Amino acid sequence: MLDKVRNIGIMAHVDAGKTTTTERILYYSGTKHKVGDVDEGNTTTDFDPLERQKGITINSAAVSVDWADREGNEVAINIIDTPGHVDFTAEVERSLRVLDGAVGVFCAVGGVEVQSETVWRQANKYKVPRVAYVNKLDRMGADFWACVKQIKEKLLSTPCVVTIPAGQDSAFEGIIDLIRMKFITRDAADKTFRNFFLNDIPEKYRAEAAKRREELLDVVSAASDEVTELVLEGQDVPDDLIRKALRKGTLDGLFTPVHCGSAKMYQGVQQLLDLVVDCLPSPLDRPPVEGLHPKTKDALTRRPDVKEPLAALAFKTVAESTGDLVYIRVYSGELKPGGTYLNTTINKTERIARFFRMMGDKRIELPSAGPGDIVAAIGLKQTFTGQTLCDGDHPIALESIVFPKPVISASLLSAKTVDSDKLSDALSRLVRDDPTLKRHSDEETKELILSGMGELHLEVSLEKLRRAINLPQGDPAIQLGKPRVAYRQTFARPVDLEYKFVKQTGGRGKFAVINVKYRPLTPDDIEEKLKEIEELKDPKVKPDPNNVYFVNAIKQGAIPKEYIPSVEEGLREGSKKGYKYPFPFVDLEFELHFGKYHDVDSSQDAFYLCALEAFRDAEGRAGITLLEPIMKVVVISPKQYQGSISGDINRRRGLIEETSEDKGIAQVMAKIPLANLFGYTSDLRSATAGTASFSMEFSHYAAVREELADLPKKDDGKKR
Repeated sequence: MLDKVRNIGIMAHVDAGKTTTTERILYYSGTKHKVGDVDEGNTTTDFDPLERQKGITINSAAVSVDWADREGNEVAINIIDTPGHVDFTAEVERSLRVLDGAVGVFCAVGGVEVQSETVWRQANKYKVPRVAYVNKLDRMGADFWACVKQIKEKLLSTPCVVTIPAGQDSAFEGIIDLIRMKFITRDAADKTFRNFFLNDIPEKYRAEAAKRREELLDVVSAASDEVTELVLEGQDVPDDLIRKALRKGTLDGLFTPVHCGSAKMYQGVQQLLDLVVDCLPSPLDRPPVEGLHPKTKDALTRRPDVKEPLAALAFKTVAESTGDLVYIRVYSGELKPGGTYLNTTINKTERIARFFRMMGDKRIELPSAGPGDIVAAIGLKQTFTGQTLCDGDHPIALESIVFPKPVISASLLSAKTVDSDKLSDALSRLVRDDPTLKRHSDEETKELILSGMGELHLEVSLEKLRRAINLPQGDPAIQLGKPRVAYRQTFARPVDLEYKFVKQTGGRGKFAVINVKYRPLTPDDIEEKLKEIEELKDPKVKPDPNNVYFVNAIKQGAIPKEYIPSVEEGLREGSKKGYKYPFPFVDLEFELHFGKYHDVDSSQDAFYLCALEAFRDAEGRAGITLLEPIMKVVVISPKQYQGSISGDINRRRGLIEETSEDKGIAQVMAKIPLANLFGYTSDLRSATAGTASFSMEFSHYAAVREELADLPKKDDGKKR
């Protein structure tokens, strides 16, 4: 029964307790007899040796549990535990693309941190309903209500608090259920941590609980006229009516249910599972998946029905010695072992040998998979992340997954003793499996360049590479060179230029003339462009990730329409890499408004080459504005180090936006150029005796003077 299925993700900032929460869920569901611990390195989802060594989640991992609903029916909950570190944001992105709901885990001490905001925005993009779990209420400095306030102010979400803590910090006693108005405490004598008491609320918490229940009813009434009427009439609101309104409001995005507890102390996890079943959607509650016909580009939909034609999305690939493991979300139809399906992304048929339900690194083979199932398949040779598998007689192309672009690069250096073919093959698989990891060869230095989301991302990728070619951890036979910044560029000023392209080499020549206005776009211009695209409501027209837009303003057939796409293609190709600096162009508009052609010598190729050369000419005439990535950085430290941290941020060309201090702990929020953040981890530890920590995420690109930029060195005698 599809209504008894939940596909959810556990998402949060680093160290909020995602993996511990997942471990407790596995334990309480009966899936595990012995609970794992992050500190001991024996958790189900963090099974990679690198994850266990570093104590963080690097790869998203899938597990499945069963949990009884309030009528006693088994509900299958498929869970993906995602990384919290910003460097591994691709794992969150691809997981949210295929999930129906999510649990946002927040630390009661740290509150809504930088990566919390990032993953929340990612969930907003895919319109994923969520519930919030405020964890670690037993920790020193825990402040549940401060966290709730931040959910409202930082995440722009309406919190609907369903449980509140009975005491916090060292005084944490248990949780109060505002729906049932009961006090839930753990049986201290029970060594299995499974037995809990449901008691009346102690006198000292009753006034607070009554006040918060009124607030709960006020919020859920937005989703239910029945609740509103009962509240206005001063009557009691039945528990089942509150839960019904809670579910409707969550699915409609009106509010986010907020629950509390301490996963490490086994508090609130069972109630969290109840909340997942009560409030998060089944595949039937989500809109039909949308796609396009691969040839006609007509809009198509597929309902979550086994009788519909198959439509499935590959969202993750893991290279293994025995063949690729491809994670797939089935949206409609039925997937069967040995079946042959069409990959519409590459227009080739693929055969699935077998597929499994994953339990961390363990596998349970399945005889079939239907709508809502998330499985890992073997046997696929050419199907990778973001590609669609479907019924060949009813083709559909689902929307792929858009990943953020790398912001940091470093050269990959290898000793002569390393087998270059083996290294190249391993690197190809690594880049294929991680869409935010890129590689290319520098045309000037001939170095192999690896690009990623941060220093940790590159460091982890290097260790994966060593492991793939059977080198010991930390082996210097392959290592990374000095990190480099992924700069961008745009035109310094608008220009309107005519460019004439004429080639005559005997026989048919090449002739094309184009007049193009080149204009750098401001943030307001870009916002206007995005609004225009949204208003079109055309699935074929999508925003450009680099904000590079082409406008066809040709009138009265000055250029035949069959040549217009070639002009756009040539201009876009020119914008991929500059002549002066080898960085992509962003935030540009090309308006083709006039041109000339020849009946015999003009061709699509002539107009393409004309546009390509015209862009280089325009680049020289308009001048270049170099853009550098700016990172949003949050530093947390003991108060006595705040002054030195602020001074150091200023020296790094940073701009401090906000400082705060609470209970002797200072927090500094700043925007700092990425070029000035290399090695910041070790510098910060040295300056604060190891007591400070920081997190960062990409914020935006900003103009930088060329003399301040960390640009590639120009080799003598070599042309740039």
